[in-house]
Amino acid sequence: MKGLSTRITKTLIPLSTLTCADNSGAMEFRIINKLGKGHRHGRLAAAGLCDIVIASVIKGTPAYLKKPVRVVIIRQKAPIRRSNGMRVRFEDNAGIMIGEDNLPIGTEVKGAMAREVVERFVKIAGVASRIV
Repeated sequence: MKGLSTRITKTLIPLSTLTCADNSGAMEFRIINKLGKGHRHGRLAAAGLCDIVIASVIKGTPAYLKKPVRVVIIRQKAPIRRSNGMRVRFEDNAGIMIGEDNLPIGTEVKGAMAREVVERFVKIAGVASRIV
């Protein structure tokens, strides 16, 4: 995985909800835990943009309902600071489902996607509709 030149504020903790931005059949996720935690002892593992989390589908088709899935976060409400000084924030927290090989399950992404996600996960750029 490639490192990022962007300062990303990690604000999504377990039990945070994400909207599903792809057409995989899920509509809403609830974060269970972050993959590769890396947090301070006694503190919840916070996730941010470009992080892979384990989440449970709380709204969607019965095939995915109440089952743990891998989700990569593509948008977050908290501002991220890019290396050129610009700050970017989105209007919702959103993620897309990925498989064990980090390939997207859906075939298209609804809404914008941060450029940092495309830098880290190149294959996800193929299903993106807009990259900000």
